[in-house]
Amino acid sequence: MNKIDTDHIKTSNLSPDKALYIIKIGGNVIDNSENLHHFLKDFEALDGFKILVHGGGKVATQMAEDLGIESKMVDGRRITDIETLRVVTMVYGGLINKNIVAQLQRFGNNAIGLTGADGNFIKAVKRPVKTIDYGFVGDIVKDSINPENISRLMEAGFTPVFCAITHDGEGQLLNTNADTIASALAVSLSGLYETTLIYCFEKKGVLKDIDDEESLIREINPQHYEELKVERIIHSGMLPKLDNAFTAIACGVKAVIIGKSDDLGQLKDNKPFGTRLTKNA
Repeated sequence: MNKIDTDHIKTSNLSPDKALYIIKIGGNVIDNSENLHHFLKDFEALDGFKILVHGGGKVATQMAEDLGIESKMVDGRRITDIETLRVVTMVYGGLINKNIVAQLQRFGNNAIGLTGADGNFIKAVKRPVKTIDYGFVGDIVKDSINPENISRLMEAGFTPVFCAITHDGEGQLLNTNADTIASALAVSLSGLYETTLIYCFEKKGVLKDIDDEESLIREINPQHYEELKVERIIHSGMLPKLDNAFTAIACGVKAVIIGKSDDLGQLKDNKPFGTRLTKNA
């Protein structure tokens, strides 16, 4: 992912010196109403501009089952046929998104729920068929995100809440990975704000021992990352997540933090939170 050209917007009346948090949450938060309530309260309390990105957790799978639609997964990735697309659009862009927006309004945060189609914020292309046909799954088009328009929305006092639905500009909605959306938003907005990308999941961060929460690694830079890979401390499923994180940092994002949603409030209190990935030691 390459850093977008922001030279044409840096002279505008935006706020490049303000902090921006882009936070992605997954099923461990969405599927538990108590966890979600606690997280959103902490999210609202963060200073600076904020964007929330979410997927669908188990709700879409359950809704599809209730409608008699089989959910097909390959290596943890959802095959999105036309019937499944209808379900995930209803669940991600409707039920989950509007529930999050309503709860943030309760906490005094003027949130606005969005898909990539709204405001033409995020364009994607249908993933080409290689060995597997993923159906209506979208890969984000390079440099298609308009950071100035998103910034204007935030400067007007709104907090964007993006679900994992994009569009192709030709009238077709697409199911797109929420981690990828969060990273692409962070890169595109890093020319306007001091941007920190945060992935919230069920662990406290990157652990030396996956079964020991006390083995948290507080900071990782690219050199340390290579050492951890050689030592096999980081491997398998964490590799693509961290590879994408360091790509985002190389493209202008200040830092990427991987941490537990329950601990997000530590950021507000200036306490260490999760594992921070940075460009330098």
